[in-house]
Amino acid sequence: QVQLVESGGNLVQAGGSLRLSCAASGSTFSIGAMGWYRQAPGKERDLVATITRGGTRNYADSVKGRFTISRDNTKNTVYLQMSGLKPEDTAVYYCYADPGPYIYNSARSWGQGTQVTVSS
Repeated sequence: QVQLVESGGNLVQAGGSLRLSCAASGSTFSIGAMGWYRQAPGKERDLVATITRGGTRNYADSVKGRFTISRDNTKNTVYLQMSGLKPEDTAVYYCYADPGPYIYNSARSWGQGTQVTVSS
């Protein structure tokens, strides 16, 4: 199995920047795509960004141009660089790792979540 540990959440001022990290351990050879979700109180958990093992990136429209997802396969770590932060970005951010191709009977792995609070 894969374990994910997040770090980097903090309280920041609007317009500021923050970088979240998510380090994977365990059966890291089996990891395929990785990404980030976020959930604000009373709201659904929404997809923020994804990245394949080969580096193909996708972003939610709300963060496109402000957030950058990246990964270091050697370090088994995925990052979310956030800039131009807005109060609407305030949420708990969760990273995930999907099983890779041909890895069967394995579920998506989730991090514990890290709080990002953007003050106005």
